[in-house]
Amino acid sequence: AGLVGWHHPDAMMGRVVNVRTVKLPGAGLELAADLYGDERDPPVLFLHGGGQTRHAWGGAAASVAAAGNFALSVDLRGHGDSDWSPAGDYGMDPFADDVRTIASSLGRAPALVGASLGGLASLVAVGETEGPVARKLVLVDVAPRIETEGRVRIQEFMRAGLRGFDTMEDAADSVAAFIPHRPRPDDLSGLAKNLRRRGDDRWYWHWDPRWISGKAGVDGQESLVHHGRLCEAARHVTVPTLLVRGRMSDIVSDESVRELRALIPHAEVVDVAGAGHMVAGDRNDAFNRAVIDFVAD
Repeated sequence: AGLVGWHHPDAMMGRVVNVRTVKLPGAGLELAADLYGDERDPPVLFLHGGGQTRHAWGGAAASVAAAGNFALSVDLRGHGDSDWSPAGDYGMDPFADDVRTIASSLGRAPALVGASLGGLASLVAVGETEGPVARKLVLVDVAPRIETEGRVRIQEFMRAGLRGFDTMEDAADSVAAFIPHRPRPDDLSGLAKNLRRRGDDRWYWHWDPRWISGKAGVDGQESLVHHGRLCEAARHVTVPTLLVRGRMSDIVSDESVRELRALIPHAEVVDVAGAGHMVAGDRNDAFNRAVIDFVAD
């Protein structure tokens, strides 16, 4: 059911893209999604990283739709306006099941574009399913091997946010400290989409805290998914695959790239200069061009 409708002027492509917000069925719960463009065009499904929301893909999804695709940007379970798991079930299996469920509902296999957690879920969904889940796979700064330093830094940032913030300015300061190479925005309207004020009058990230509680990371130890499982899934990926890595990333190293090339020999790799783990936000123009070129039929 449609919730909201509006237009997105896409500066890169010079076209206006129709956008509407809906609820889509996931694996046992409903997921919020922004739909961009014409549903008759080839689908491209965007899946954000842990702790983010569908709004992280706003510019990229609009650009991809303006290039002739039907783009869907989904809030992962427990994130944004999607349902929270009643049982607090946020292991890799339910995330991957959500990807499979949405992909199978589209009528034709989509290109999957997944960042961080969204990329891991996409990799598992494609690599552990016999039937066609996707026609193409784009991994955004994530691979089976995830470097410990970057993982720990992200975990510390997420856990610090569990306490909430007195003001939105404090939240902006926290983000600026986490991503020091990115200019701190004066306009906080984008940040406001990822925060909610609760009964104690403090601002909290808009995700279920059970998603991260008790998790040590995603590097194969006490984590959402084991390195060995990711490697095995990658070995079974036969669809065209692209890794878009931020050259400043502390998550995906040169060794991570070498391992991925060995696991998926046909994979292409694009390094985005001046970008870190948040590639789409750091260098949106370069990221958009790489994805548009790759997902084109």
